[in-house]
Amino acid sequence: MTPQTFQFFSEYLYQRSGLSLPPEKEYLLENRMSNVLKTHNIPSFDDLAMKLKRMPSGTLADDVVEAMSVTETSFFRDRSPFDKFTDIMLPHILKTRSSMDPIRIWSAAASSGQEAYTLAILCKERMAAIGNRRIEILATDISPNVLEKAKAGVYSQFEVQRGMPTELLLKYFEQKGDTWAISQEIKSMVRFEQFNLMSSFASKPRFDIVFCRNVLIYFDIDTKRAVMEKISSVLAPDGFMLLGSAETTMGICDEFVSDTGDRNIFRKKSYLQDVRKTA
Repeated sequence: MTPQTFQFFSEYLYQRSGLSLPPEKEYLLENRMSNVLKTHNIPSFDDLAMKLKRMPSGTLADDVVEAMSVTETSFFRDRSPFDKFTDIMLPHILKTRSSMDPIRIWSAAASSGQEAYTLAILCKERMAAIGNRRIEILATDISPNVLEKAKAGVYSQFEVQRGMPTELLLKYFEQKGDTWAISQEIKSMVRFEQFNLMSSFASKPRFDIVFCRNVLIYFDIDTKRAVMEKISSVLAPDGFMLLGSAETTMGICDEFVSDTGDRNIFRKKSYLQDVRKTA
């Protein structure tokens, strides 16, 4: 791959998905793009770059972005955030909202849906406390292919064994041969939508809780800051933002501070300042 071609891909991916790709990651680009070349019968990276220049959007463009996207996920991944969801976040939202207000949760960079379905199951398990309140779970991802898998809600034995407790598996899934299909009552609680975190958030409603885990780590500081500021713009004043275990707001965005004793759960600084003033 010529330096000019790598530079094109680096700029293209940054503009399309926010992915920061330094020169030392050229091997990663070549590795992940090899299947794109085979699938679309394109002889070289130079030819691929030329096609993208002529047609910067469409199926080929989606496949290029998806090839570089990290879609690793699992049910109840890094268990602590989900424990905090049920023990701290959800009770706070239930206590401070009108019974007429919907509870809105956003699973950003949702990949194949395990995070969003985990949240739906946890809400379903707590319907006695939730009552007649409407639960709205939005799950978004940049990749249309992983979203199709997420919408189907069908997972392999290996996928359900990664984190899903047996009692919940038997309660909310139906075994179909070598796969497990999530129940319709859980599927109906989640709405999937293709969305790029680089886009405007103007169309998004106010959310009470935003899970944006293990995606910002691949962005440069300016992009991380921009995404966090946009999340702040759609997050309720007393809402919660969750990041991945290797992610932080420190030195990036001063609108959030860590809270609840977990360094990956954040609240708006303005809200916590108001709480301290009235305490």
